[in-house]
Amino acid sequence: MTELLLDTLIDCVKMLPILYLAYLLMEYIEQKAGEKLNKNVSKVGAAGPALGGLLGAIPQCGFSGAVAGFYAAGIVTLGTLIAVFLSTSDEMIPILLSSNVNISVILKILLFKVFGGIIAGFIIDITLRIFHKSKQTSSEHIHEFCEREHCDCEENIFISALKHTAKVIILIFIVSLALNLVFYFGGENFLRSIINNTPFVGEILLGLVGLIPNCSASVLITNLFVENVITAGQMITGLMTNAGVGLLVLFRLNKKVKENLLITLLLYVFGVLLGILTGFLWW
Repeated sequence: MTELLLDTLIDCVKMLPILYLAYLLMEYIEQKAGEKLNKNVSKVGAAGPALGGLLGAIPQCGFSGAVAGFYAAGIVTLGTLIAVFLSTSDEMIPILLSSNVNISVILKILLFKVFGGIIAGFIIDITLRIFHKSKQTSSEHIHEFCEREHCDCEENIFISALKHTAKVIILIFIVSLALNLVFYFGGENFLRSIINNTPFVGEILLGLVGLIPNCSASVLITNLFVENVITAGQMITGLMTNAGVGLLVLFRLNKKVKENLLITLLLYVFGVLLGILTGFLWW
C-alpha cells in the first residue's frame, strides 16, 4: 500500500512542471485576451456557433460562464451557447500534456470537440430559426454579469498559475490514488466490463459524470482515458457534456428553469451522440 501511495505521488510530481507551464499560459490568455474573446463572440450573430466552437476549445478560466451570461442576457444564440459548452476543454489539455499523451492524439480530441460543437450549434440555431423560436436580443444584464462572474484571478499570473496548479495537482493525486486502489484490488477488469462490454453504456454513464459542474469531473474522465480504462469516444462524451462553470452560471442568471433544463438535456444528448460518433470515426 505504501508503494502504491509513493508511485502515485511520484507520478504527480512528474506532472508539476508541464502542468504549471500550461496554467501559466492559460492565465496569460485570460488576462490579455479573455475579454476580447468574449466580446467577439457577442458580435458575430448567425456565425456564433463557429466562433464559439473554436474559442471554446481555448483553455481559459470562465469562458463558458461568460457565454452563459451572454445567453441569459440575449446576446448570443442557443446554438452558440451549446457550441461553446461542447468544445470547452476545462482541465483536459493540461492533464494530457503533463501525462505525456502524444500531441497528435490531443489535436484529434480537440478536433472532434470543436467540430462537434460547431455542427451541433448550427443544427440548433437553424432549427430554431425554422420554427421562429430564436431568443430576443437584449444587453441589459451583461454589465452586471461581467462584474459578478469574472474569475477571481490574481494580478500576478505566476502566483495565480501556481495556485491553480496546486489545487488541480491535489485533485489529480486524490483521483489517481482512488483509481490505483481500484486497480490494485482487481477492480480494473470490473470497471472495464461495465463500461466497455455493453454497447453505449460507457457513453451514457460518462455523459452524466460530465454534467457535474466541477473540474473534478474532467480530471476523472481524462485520467480514466490516460489509464486506458475508457476509449477516446467515451472520454469525448464526458468532456463534451462537461461545460466547466457554464451550467452553474446559466442556472443562476437565466430565470427560466425549464429552459435551463432543456439546455442541459440538449448538451447531454449531443454529447452522447457525438461521443458515440467519435468512437466510430477514431483512427
